[in-house]
Amino acid sequence: MDSKEEKDQSPNATIINDEKVSENGEISNDVPSDKEGPGKQKLRSWLNRHLWIRMTDGRILTGAFLCTDRDANVILGLCSEYLSEHSEARALGLVMVPGRHIVSIHLDV
Repeated sequence: MDSKEEKDQSPNATIINDEKVSENGEISNDVPSDKEGPGKQKLRSWLNRHLWIRMTDGRILTGAFLCTDRDANVILGLCSEYLSEHSEARALGLVMVPGRHIVSIHLDV
């Protein structure tokens, strides 16, 4: 048994790549990693939080931040689109926002 697994008190969880994975496949974000830089820690803290993303064409996308990649592409869940700040929302669902089209990202608090 791996030494990381021995430290875990939960019988239904394992540690894979410094992340706690439960029996049903959920990943816990509360496992600290000394290898992570401040940027990666900030992104991890934003997981499942509500973001507002302004795009180069003026649209605003809002949704739950699910993941990103090295090209700055962002995946939003339960995403809605606004053509301008005062327009009606259009439900989109799961969306991949290309990083090259992102102007700004705001964390909704």
